[in-house]
Amino acid sequence: MNYWLVKSEPAAYAWAAFVKDGRAAWTGVRNYQARNHLRAMKAGDLVCFYHSVTEKQVVGVARVAKEFYPDATATEGDWSCVDLVPVKALPQPVALATIKADKLLKDMPLLKQSRLSVTPLTEAQFRHLLQLGGE
Repeated sequence: MNYWLVKSEPAAYAWAAFVKDGRAAWTGVRNYQARNHLRAMKAGDLVCFYHSVTEKQVVGVARVAKEFYPDATATEGDWSCVDLVPVKALPQPVALATIKADKLLKDMPLLKQSRLSVTPLTEAQFRHLLQLGGE
């Protein structure tokens, strides 16, 4: 199993909307490195859901339900998406400041490549984020 982090602006698509929908095609990724991460996702992989821009915190866990396929929102280029389903909200969101201050999380791509909307996590990073979030 692999572990990932996806970012979404709460004003554009918040965790609550994702939970209400029950499933979402993760479309609109227009960065080649992030696209390649989408293509590496396998069904069953676990994903941290991060609210970017205003909240800057990990708020929940999702699961990859469908592996990559062509992104229908792309009008040109070779872009992909995956389907995600919500698994659970974290009892306590994990703030970016907490992540930055934690020695086990200091090498997360979220901190090193902050513009990427899809990044890998190690199993240790994923499990530590869950622990910090009250799981």
